Amino acid sequence: MCYGAGAKSSRNALSPRFEQGMVKLNSRRAVLRFAFLLAGSARARYPHGRHMAAIGRFQKGEDIFFAKVVDGEIFRVIGDVFGSPSFEKKPTKLKGVRTLTPVVPSKIVAIGLNYAEHAREGGKPLPKQPLFWFKATTSLIPDGGRIEIPFPEHRTDFEAELCIVIGRRMRNVTPAAASRYIFGYTSAQDISDRTIQNSESQWARAKSFDTFTPLGPYVETKTDPHDLNIQLFQNGQLRQNANTSQLIFNCFELVSFVSTNLTLLPGDIILTGTPSGVGPIKSGDRLEVRIQGLAPLVNTVK
Repeated sequence: MCYGAGAKSSRNALSPRFEQGMVKLNSRRAVLRFAFLLAGSARARYPHGRHMAAIGRFQKGEDIFFAKVVDGEIFRVIGDVFGSPSFEKKPTKLKGVRTLTPVVPSKIVAIGLNYAEHAREGGKPLPKQPLFWFKATTSLIPDGGRIEIPFPEHRTDFEAELCIVIGRRMRNVTPAAASRYIFGYTSAQDISDRTIQNSESQWARAKSFDTFTPLGPYVETKTDPHDLNIQLFQNGQLRQNANTSQLIFNCFELVSFVSTNLTLLPGDIILTGTPSGVGPIKSGDRLEVRIQGLAPLVNTVK
C-alpha cells in the first residue's frame, strides 16, 4: 500500500556483470539460466551457504506441473511440491513450455504501511500491529503477463513487494516457529488504483482488479528474507530501492500475526508491503521487480 511518488537512489542490488547479462536475455532458456545465476550470486552473499532452490509452475500443452529450475533447465516434481518431493532426473524440453504463477493460493493476504519511509511519505502514522486485507486471487498474473488499467482516467500505481509463500497448514504459530511453515519467497506487485483507494475506507476493490497482482516467476525455497535488496525499475529507470531489513514487521512476525487471525494453507501468499518511491503507470510501461537472490519479475502495461 502506498501513496507518494518518487524514487530512492542507492546502489544497485545487481553487479554490472548481471546488468549487462540482462540485455542479452532473448530466449526462454537464457531467462531460466539467468535465474540460476542469480541464485548462485545469492549463495555467495549468505554466510550459511545453503543451496538456493528455485521452484516454478509450468504448462506444456494441457499438462500443468511444478518443476525445479537448475542451470537453465527444468526438472519435474514427483509427488507433493509442499511435502517431500523428488525430481525427475531428465530435464523437460523447454519447447512449448509456458511459465505460470508459481503457486495457486486460496487467498492473497496483503500488508500495508510496512516500511517506515513509505508510511511517512503518505502522511500515515506507523502501525502498531500489521495492517492486512485480502486481494482477489483472480488478480494474479505470471511473469511476462500484461497489466490492464481498468480506468485510464484514474491514477494507478506500481508497488514492488517481497512475497511469502506458505508451505504447510498453520494456525496460531509463533514468530520463532514461523520459518517451519514457509515454503519460500517470490517477487510480486500490488498494483493499486489510487483514485478508488483514496475514496474508500477499505482497499480490496482498488487492489483486486484482474491483472493487479503480478507474481513470480519462481519461488526460492532457501533464502534469508531479512536482508534483501528490493528494487523496481520502470522503463529502465530506478523508482523503488530499499532493503527488507527496513520492514517494520519482518516476515516471521507477519506470518505469525496473520496465523493468529485465520488459517493459512499451502500455497497461500502474503505480500509484505512496498517501500517508498511508488508512482503511476501508463500504457506501454515495462515494470521490473528485482529482489536480491530471486529471478526478476517483468511485466508490461497494456
